[in-house]
Amino acid sequence: MDIEKIKQLRQESGISLAECKKALEESQGDLERAKEILRERGIEISAKKSERETKEGIVSAYIHPNKKVGAMIILGCESDFVAKSDDFQKLAHELCLQIAASPFEETPLLEQAWIKDDKKTIKDLINEYIAKFGENITLKDFIRYKI
Repeated sequence: MDIEKIKQLRQESGISLAECKKALEESQGDLERAKEILRERGIEISAKKSERETKEGIVSAYIHPNKKVGAMIILGCESDFVAKSDDFQKLAHELCLQIAASPFEETPLLEQAWIKDDKKTIKDLINEYIAKFGENITLKDFIRYKI
């Protein structure tokens, strides 16, 4: 197995080296197929974790530089350890950016294409982090303000 492909997949997905290696073996070295396998596993992991309570988490906010649009969320997780992690806080920031950029007139938030990668929905993005952390993550509440 090509160690460079494993490293690349790990860097791009944030998933453990062991899982990246399994996905590459299953895809016979095809990097794109391995990414798809990891995404599918993320959905499976998310479904298994969805029943678990999210008693920890953070409140995160974003104000656009023009001071005309802002967003605030409550993002839940299972442990304080995850809530304090840089990756969890990055996810919260990404969700705030999405909310600030989206008027929600047509598509519910979780079904929207992510503004940074239109091949992923917001639900896909959250599922990736669930797979990465091994914990349930819930967007408990959010609000968008606009002048």
